[in-house]
Amino acid sequence: MTYPDVLAALADPTRRSILELLRNGPIPVGELAEQLPVSRAAVSQHLKVLKNANLVTETAQGTRRIYRADPEGLAELRRYLENFWGDALSAYAAAAERPGTREKKGKTDVRRKR
Repeated sequence: MTYPDVLAALADPTRRSILELLRNGPIPVGELAEQLPVSRAAVSQHLKVLKNANLVTETAQGTRRIYRADPEGLAELRRYLENFWGDALSAYAAAAERPGTREKKGKTDVRRKR
């Protein structure tokens, strides 16, 4: 999966809530539905989207489906966001090094209110 797929999956607040609940450990779909203001069928549809984006995994225990967050599914999004952070830090460092952006030693710009 690519970061656009992950971003699209996480665009929905219910899916974000599901992922937040799964951070604490595996949960059966029925228990997830009890903690959310949507139907069990809707939770199943949201889980399908999260699974397709590789954000959750499921295992079967008898007739129950147990879902858990898949930290590896966030790896692509994390790399994408880390590029932004790296770019922002590089831009900041470049701006700080430009002539005229640093104060000269011993001189302070003090402006008085009138």
